[in-house]
Amino acid sequence: SARREQAESLLQTLNRARRHSGYLYLTAGFYVCGFHVMFIMAHLPNYLFTLEMPSWLPGTAISIIGITNLMGTLLFGWLGDRYSKKYLLSILYFLRSVVIAGFISLPISELTVLAFSVCIGFLWLATVPLTNGLVGQIFGIKYLATLAGIVFASHQLGSFTSIWIGGWIFDQTGSYDLVWQISIGLGILAALIHLPINETPLKTPVPQAAE
Repeated sequence: SARREQAESLLQTLNRARRHSGYLYLTAGFYVCGFHVMFIMAHLPNYLFTLEMPSWLPGTAISIIGITNLMGTLLFGWLGDRYSKKYLLSILYFLRSVVIAGFISLPISELTVLAFSVCIGFLWLATVPLTNGLVGQIFGIKYLATLAGIVFASHQLGSFTSIWIGGWIFDQTGSYDLVWQISIGLGILAALIHLPINETPLKTPVPQAAE
């Protein structure tokens, strides 16, 4: 039946994705994305509170992240139509590590918090159009929702991990330093694993005619 053929075609596509190293790298990269953004969203306010920053600063910082996120997502989506998506993703993850490293290395102040919010917000969800676009570029758009959904599930797993481990490490040590350092390392790792991705679209297998 047509429904059976469609189901088999989806299973074939999922099997090809499972065996495509680039798809696995994209999934791993989105784990890092989720780790970064939700650790900052959940724990930045408390981090600033422990450093005795002004009470107005956490909410302002998150608001700035939201505003610059819009600009960054639009810009990198536009760039993704013109340049290699994997290299743009690699640059994004590397820049996140640079921004986080600079933030925790410099003396904390209202200015550094605001500057961090602008920069990290610009890189916030700019990974989304590039990652989804690259999945569609490689595998086509017929099953894009399913394939992108699996990649996004990894993003949510990363989000859960960072929120939980951030709180656990803070409870154990009274500091977020280790989680910031893990975030830097993961960003560098994500930047590296996107480089070998083969962006060439896969050819759809031609169904064999019944004899």
